[in-house]
Amino acid sequence: MRSSFDKLISWTGVAVASVLLVAGGLLVWASSFATSNVHDQLAAQQITMPPAAALTTPTMKSQLTQYAGQPLTTGAQAKAYADYFIQAHMDEASQGKTYSQVSSEYLAAVKTAPTAQATTDLGQLRQTLFMGTTLRGMLLNAYAFATLGSIAMWAAIAAFIGSALMFILGALGLRHAQEAEGVRAPAIESIPVAL
Repeated sequence: MRSSFDKLISWTGVAVASVLLVAGGLLVWASSFATSNVHDQLAAQQITMPPAAALTTPTMKSQLTQYAGQPLTTGAQAKAYADYFIQAHMDEASQGKTYSQVSSEYLAAVKTAPTAQATTDLGQLRQTLFMGTTLRGMLLNAYAFATLGSIAMWAAIAAFIGSALMFILGALGLRHAQEAEGVRAPAIESIPVAL
């Protein structure tokens, strides 16, 4: 009975190890797919990180100096460029207003003074913020996919470690089951009975 139970548990462990091995392989593929696609898509845009001289604020300098002058090809670079370069210039141009706020002001100005220079200026600022917000969104999507690729790789490593442990435990369990089969209970006739 004990031997059968050991075999059942051990073979279950081997099955779990096999599933983890397949999952690890799929996670490695997912990580590679996400990482290479992020790199290829960003490289195709031929964006170069700003040189050190173009970093005009302390925040820009602290966040972007490490990437200065490099081609933008990674998720981390995309996030830094979006958050600390594009956003900084958008905030400077709009005095901290969002695209939605400037767009609302522009639409109101078009109704009251469609030909005024202030309306034209708001329209240009609206267009600048629209393009900046769109570019930021695309770069932050690249960062998100790169992060998912990294998470998938760590999950793959965990799956491979778990698979190896389950294979080892399953093999030990099967060996124990064989040893348990070799140990037989003493025959009833051989047990002395005191009368």
